[in-house]
Amino acid sequence: MMGIAEAAAALKNGAITSAGLVEQVIANVAAQDGVIKAFLKLDAEKLRKLAAESDARRAAGKALSEYDGIPVGIKDCIVTEGETCACASKILENVVSPYDSTAVAKLKAMGFIPTGRLNMDEFAMGSSCENSAFQKTANPWDVSRVPGGSSGGSAAAVGARLVPAALGSDTGGSIRQPASFCGIVGLKPTYGRVSRYGLVAFASSLDQIGPMTTSVEDAAIILQAITGEDKMDSTCLPMAADDFVGAVRAASVEDFKSLKVGLPAEYFNAEGMSKEVKAAIDKAVEMIKAAGAEIVPVSLPHTKYAVAVYYIIATAEASANLARFDGIRYGARQEAKDLVASYFASRGAGFGDEVKRRILLGTYVLSSGYYDAYYLRAQKVRTLIRQDFEEAFKKCDILLTPVAPNVAFKFGEKSTNPLEMYLSDIFTIALNLAGNCGISVPAALGSESSMPIGVQFIAPALAEAKLLKTARAFEMLRGDFPAPAGC
Repeated sequence: MMGIAEAAAALKNGAITSAGLVEQVIANVAAQDGVIKAFLKLDAEKLRKLAAESDARRAAGKALSEYDGIPVGIKDCIVTEGETCACASKILENVVSPYDSTAVAKLKAMGFIPTGRLNMDEFAMGSSCENSAFQKTANPWDVSRVPGGSSGGSAAAVGARLVPAALGSDTGGSIRQPASFCGIVGLKPTYGRVSRYGLVAFASSLDQIGPMTTSVEDAAIILQAITGEDKMDSTCLPMAADDFVGAVRAASVEDFKSLKVGLPAEYFNAEGMSKEVKAAIDKAVEMIKAAGAEIVPVSLPHTKYAVAVYYIIATAEASANLARFDGIRYGARQEAKDLVASYFASRGAGFGDEVKRRILLGTYVLSSGYYDAYYLRAQKVRTLIRQDFEEAFKKCDILLTPVAPNVAFKFGEKSTNPLEMYLSDIFTIALNLAGNCGISVPAALGSESSMPIGVQFIAPALAEAKLLKTARAFEMLRGDFPAPAGC
C-alpha cells in the first residue's frame, strides 16, 4: 500500500484510481486483518461508493484536492457521521454518531475517505491495545507482541500497510508509543492545534488528535488538513495551519548544521531502558552529530514526577468525562429495580477493568479532603514541568529523546502489573503535560529483537513546522526503513 504523497501523484497521472486504492485496502484487510485485528469495522460497500464519487469528481476536473480519494483509517474514539463510535467499549458498542468530528470533516472536505473503525484501548486508557473490549490487536512485525496503545489499531493498520494513513489520539503518548512499536511516524501536535470536537474525551486538557503515517511528509499532509480554528472547540487555537508540507519538502540533511539538539539527562539516564533501545538512540545522536548538529546537554528536572502527575490529572478528568456514560443519557443500559441500581449495573457491565480503575482513582483524588493534597498539587507540578521545557528550549532548538524504554513487549507481559504498564509512557507523558509538540520517527531495528525502535523529537508549542522539518532531515539521514515481512 502506497503512502499519501505517492498515492496523490499516482492519482494525478492516472496510474491508479480511488476505486483501485479502496480495493487494495479491502483486499489487504481481508488477507491480513484476521491475524492483526486492527479494524473493528469496515464497510466495504460504503468505501466503494465514496471512491466512485471521488473518481467522478476527478474525471470532471472537480477534485476537492490533490488527495481526493485517498483512504485514511479512523481511531474508534473519533466520530464519523453514520458510523459507530464505541471507543472499544461495550457501553458504547451500538452508538452511532449523528455528526462528523471536526478532524474528519476537514479530511472529507479535501476528499480523503474515512476508512473503518480502528481498535484501541478502551476509552484510550492503555499502552498495549490489550484493554479493548472486543479484540486484541497484534503488532505486524511480530504477532505475539502488542502494537502499543492506546492507538494500537491505527499503528498496526498503517504499519501493516493496510491503509495509507490513520488518525490517532495522544493523551500521554498514545500516538508516539505505538508508532515506535510498529515502525511508523506518529505526530502529537501542540495542544489546541487540532480541534477536539468529536473526539470522545478521556482527559480534556491532554487529549490531541494527530496523524499516523509511513513518512514524515504524509504526517505533514494530514496535519495541514486537520489543523485550524474551530468554533465548536473553545480550546482550539484561532490560527490557520502553517505550511507544514512546504517545510518538509524543503528539508535536507544540511539543516542539522544550523541546529542545536538538546539531550535531556533525565531521559538518557532513566532506569529500565533496554540496551537495544539505548543503542538505537545513541546511534541516532551520533548520526545527527556527524551531520553537523550541535549536541547540547539539558535538564528537565521535574520529569521524575511526570508519571505521578499524569495519573492524577488524567484520571481526575476521566472520572468527570466518563460520568455521562451511565446507560441513561448515553450507552448500553442494564435494567434494574431502581435508577441507582441501573447506574451500577450499566457501568459495571459496560466498563472494563482498566477504565474502572482509572475512574476510581480520579474520583478519589477529586474527593473532599484529597483535592488539595493530590489534584491541586499535581497541577502545580505540571506548571513546573512546563517551565522545565521552556528553560530547555532557551538552550536548544529541538529535543531528542527515546520514545519508550523497550521495544514492543509480548501479550500478557505487563497486563497483570498496571504500574509497570504505566511506566511504558515515561518518555512521552511530560510532553502532554507541557502541551508541546512531538513526533516519533523510526530510527532502527533492535539488535536483539529485530523490532522497530523510534526516536522522539520534541519542539516548543506551535513549532510543528520546525519539528517536521527536523524529522524529515533525520528520515533522509537514516535512509529507507523496512516494512514488516509480507506487507
